[in-house]
Amino acid sequence: MLSSEIYDIIIIGGGVIGCNIARALSKYNLKICLLEKNADIAMGTTKANSGVIHAGYSAERQYIKRNLCIRGNKLYTQAAKELNFPFKRIGSFVVAFEVEEIKLLEELRKKGIEDGVLDLELILDKQKILKMEPHLSEDVIGVLHAPSAGIVSPYEMTFALAENAAINGVKFFRNQEVIKIDHSEYTFKITTPRNEFKCSNLINCAGLYSAKISKMLGLDYFDITPRKGEYILFDRNSIQLNKILFPTQTKLSKGILVCPTFHGNAFVGPNAQNINDLEDTSTTTAGLKEILEGARKLVPNLPLRASIQNFAGLRAVSNTYDFIIDNTEIYGFINVAGILSPGLTSSFAIAEKVIDILELLGVELKLKDNYNPYRPKPERFTDFSKKQLEKKIKEDSSWGRIICRCEKISEREILNAIQAPVGATTLDGVKFRCRAGMGRCQAGFCRPRVMEILSNELNIPYQAITKKGEDTNILIAKTKDLLLTQLLEKGNLK
Repeated sequence: MLSSEIYDIIIIGGGVIGCNIARALSKYNLKICLLEKNADIAMGTTKANSGVIHAGYSAERQYIKRNLCIRGNKLYTQAAKELNFPFKRIGSFVVAFEVEEIKLLEELRKKGIEDGVLDLELILDKQKILKMEPHLSEDVIGVLHAPSAGIVSPYEMTFALAENAAINGVKFFRNQEVIKIDHSEYTFKITTPRNEFKCSNLINCAGLYSAKISKMLGLDYFDITPRKGEYILFDRNSIQLNKILFPTQTKLSKGILVCPTFHGNAFVGPNAQNINDLEDTSTTTAGLKEILEGARKLVPNLPLRASIQNFAGLRAVSNTYDFIIDNTEIYGFINVAGILSPGLTSSFAIAEKVIDILELLGVELKLKDNYNPYRPKPERFTDFSKKQLEKKIKEDSSWGRIICRCEKISEREILNAIQAPVGATTLDGVKFRCRAGMGRCQAGFCRPRVMEILSNELNIPYQAITKKGEDTNILIAKTKDLLLTQLLEKGNLK
């Protein structure tokens, strides 16, 4: 179906970069929409991101990602106030175990300070280091401490960006995989299996698929390689870490880290393996062993019995090894590709850079009179005092029905996740918005109830409910109906 609307801007890709750009542009009098191929936003690279907000000292100076990271880090304080996503500056350690590594840390500190990274310090006092992070290996001889580093929930941040963009007029279309793009007379026609869309300006934020999108317009000047990173997640409060812990980095990666999450879990990973399959998020015995060995060098007493989930994510690595943010030779087409680490940290600065490009293209960026930069903080059962909770339950009994016992998630929180702008339509959509199913039992208890709520709210049968979109249905039919069909097929029922 061809949309009758011609948008000023269409964004392809609903990860943290696409949603950040959508939110940044929503302050202007523009007609904007975002197309996402999955059943929900934030379900690609963003979902399995480490959630680390880097200080900005690690990338080489010749790369634009270094300056964007340093700038982006500083933008998080105001963004978190406006959007109420989980974010905290807890600081990071880059850990040295050898004398030669101290020299590398000093070089990182010196260049970082010169380039505007705040409060970097080299600490060589072992007693002080272990007081700041008691779980760290006693073999440590020094650390580079970056107090401005932080942790964020990357998917909750992306939902916040999308919700704020939506209330400011951006339209979101999910299950819209782009299969063809035509360009003529300064107009782009984007074809998906379900619709066709038209726009004057097109922004490619398709992550792992960004090279494919670029090639649809005949632009074949970069390649994207998927880089798999595996993780192990530990139960909430199984180990109390104070800092993000990195080994001394290599040219390939920042190494296997040990890190707390905002919600009280901890994880180890990722490793780094270049692969060919854009959809391969499987974990391997060898890979998990590799990250455990690397993590134990930093923290010997990892709570292995408290492991609750293994998972993997894919990062989009360009053959330039840098961010690609280009005003291309096709007027109105902007590539935003190869956004691997520190892409999450840089995301707000990347959005600024895209706006600069649109200004150069002559796009009229007139501020709205009614732009609202704020997104209310989602209400959580665990945030209320007993007195507040009693009042909430009197006003709405769904606050008193706990659906997810591990995480203490009420029915009302799940309803809010579904009813939100750009709300949840899948089990994973609910899980990543309000944490129902993220606890120790990994949805073993709450999944049937969440399915019931989704069925009622979306007015769809149980068989139509999926984990994360097409071909991930949980149920296919009622057991008795299946049995009846089998008996009829075998001729045992007359």
